[in-house]
Amino acid sequence: MAAGWSARVVAVLVTIVALGVVPATAHAAQTPAGVTITGLDLHDGTIVEVDGVFHFYGTMYGCGFTWGAPSPWCGFGVSRARSLSGPWTAPVRLFSPDEVSPSAQRTWQALCGDTGLGCFNPRMVRRSGWGPDDGAWLLWFNAPADHARERANAYYVLHCAGPTGPCGGSGEAVVKPALHVCTGNGDFSIVPDDPRPPVMLCTMADQTLSSERLTPSGTGGAGDGRHRLAGIVRTEAPGAYRDTRTGSWIMTYNDPNCGYCTGTPTSYAIATAPDGEWTAPGNENPDWGAPPFGRRAISATSCGGQGRTVVTLRGQAYQLIDLWLGTANETGAGIRLEPLIYLGESPPGKPLAAFVPWTCGAGAEGHGQRGAAAPLPL
Repeated sequence: MAAGWSARVVAVLVTIVALGVVPATAHAAQTPAGVTITGLDLHDGTIVEVDGVFHFYGTMYGCGFTWGAPSPWCGFGVSRARSLSGPWTAPVRLFSPDEVSPSAQRTWQALCGDTGLGCFNPRMVRRSGWGPDDGAWLLWFNAPADHARERANAYYVLHCAGPTGPCGGSGEAVVKPALHVCTGNGDFSIVPDDPRPPVMLCTMADQTLSSERLTPSGTGGAGDGRHRLAGIVRTEAPGAYRDTRTGSWIMTYNDPNCGYCTGTPTSYAIATAPDGEWTAPGNENPDWGAPPFGRRAISATSCGGQGRTVVTLRGQAYQLIDLWLGTANETGAGIRLEPLIYLGESPPGKPLAAFVPWTCGAGAEGHGQRGAAAPLPL
């Protein structure tokens, strides 16, 4: 009897492996821990690994910047650590707010601070594995005042001397990119797609999403792209990565958009290419009041914050979340990195868990903090 039972168990396990079905507990065991980072005045940013050192880029608020009111603009900073759990070095500013934008013919302080509209979403990109493949560092960001003032696209590209700057000035070029699809003003991401140039995913002024492939130089748009991605409205903050298990591209976004909110849903869509046709899972019976995001939502609260972009580090994709305080000055807001593990969709009538559930810091996980201001030993 025992021998027969064991044989049946082995047969079932072989069948499970052959079908590619992995129990939820196995996925949980394979999921890397998330990380909560506190005490670091860097927000709506991204993380890039350079020679084994993580570089965290973000918008700073500590000098007194207040969204929606004329105030000092603190600029963009970068902090470094050998582990996502820290300790993180004190942020170093990438360029001075007193430098002048050649396109706007005014200082960054005037453009980003005096208007109260801010400058956000620093995205550091290395031109490596695509285009000239020369290792050049490019800092993209958005300045909404450009769009508000003259309906120009809100974006800038600054050439940087290295991953910690300086960017622009001192002989480094400042480029107002020519864009043909991403002509709006909102949150965005630059998505790697080696060996092709990256793809820009952007939020338009009507709170829909668009895509545009960059030129080989990485400093403008090639004109190839799409509008109204996945048909989503009232959204912002797109990010994307390629799921290595399925080969599909997965895009995340706010659903709906809500600036500085302390709990904004994060949803997803799928495509075969980052500049291709995106589709999001639809809900059944919308005429009966079913919420449209019911089957596409990854998290209803985004761990009490707002998803900003996707970062892929050492082969693992993470949702980068700003843990907003709900105030116009967000100096003290924390950051949460949640692993993105795609499991696949399920048909109606079957249990649905398209992603491994986010833990949002429950249990034993990393908690990163800023360390001393001393330089990181390299």
